Amino acid sequence: MQDLTSLKDLLAYPKHIVITTHHKPDGDAMGSSLGLYNYLAQKGHHVRVVAPTDYPIFLHWLPNNSEVIIYTDKKEECEKLVLEAELIFCLDFNALSRINELGNVVRQAGGVKVMIDHHLEPEGFDDYRHWTINACATAQLVYDFIANVMGEKGLINKDVATCLYTGIMTDSGSFRFPSTTPEVHHIVADLISRGAENAKIHQMVYDNFSENRLRFLGHCLLNNLEVLTEYNTALISVSQDLLRQYSISTGDTEGLVNYALTINGIKLAALIIERPDRVKLSLRSTGDFPANEICKKYFDGGGHRNAAGGHSEGSLEQVVDRFKSILPEYKSLLLI
Repeated sequence: MQDLTSLKDLLAYPKHIVITTHHKPDGDAMGSSLGLYNYLAQKGHHVRVVAPTDYPIFLHWLPNNSEVIIYTDKKEECEKLVLEAELIFCLDFNALSRINELGNVVRQAGGVKVMIDHHLEPEGFDDYRHWTINACATAQLVYDFIANVMGEKGLINKDVATCLYTGIMTDSGSFRFPSTTPEVHHIVADLISRGAENAKIHQMVYDNFSENRLRFLGHCLLNNLEVLTEYNTALISVSQDLLRQYSISTGDTEGLVNYALTINGIKLAALIIERPDRVKLSLRSTGDFPANEICKKYFDGGGHRNAAGGHSEGSLEQVVDRFKSILPEYKSLLLI
């Protein structure tokens, strides 16, 4: 692993750069990616953001979103960009499997690979690494990279600040998760002073859904929420038929699992969704309960202690049953 500060020399002159992030990018993934894009573009670099898949409409307003190319839509163009890039920034993921087919292209590419991330257990594909699990968001680490590693806080303009604020806000649960330290508040205060309009950003992200999404949410809470009081656990299961019934698009299920966690006494919440190729599982927990351990051990996934995800090749019913069968193993922790 090379010394991160030597990136100053690499970035001193214009380079061809690709920024990429994980499958089905969320607010932190796109906020950190476009925040870094808007910084590097000011320095005269030739930069494109390559997203492995589509991402929520409520993030398309981010500054210079037009510079994002979706790999599944334009594979040849994206592969050419990656293979010709002199630097490849990999944001908000630390294993190439997290970017699907694009991971093979990145692995083959000769460009210098820079990972900026806050998830557990990096794979080790990178040449440079700005990483810690103590950051509340990758956008926080991008801020630190610009301000402290590169020493160019002055280049955090309104566009950069807007993107990074979005990433930190979304991945910190609007600043309510335990990872929201005093340092995080100092950073977002600085971003606001540099032009991030916090009220407008919140509105664009959280008050920008379709009527179908709201009706879908109501249906799930009324008909698909199951509370397992003997384990202080709640789960919501969603079939493909239900997704089609409400014309659910990318991003419409985001945050649904958190509603289950708001029930008094609930320590673990699960959202289990049937997708065309697999069943996906999202877990949220409170306190010291290791949601990431369940995902890693049983569902080929991982994540943070209180926010993790995984998947299974089984049917929706099989995955729900498997999740329930695991709970007795963790009963002592769930009932603390």
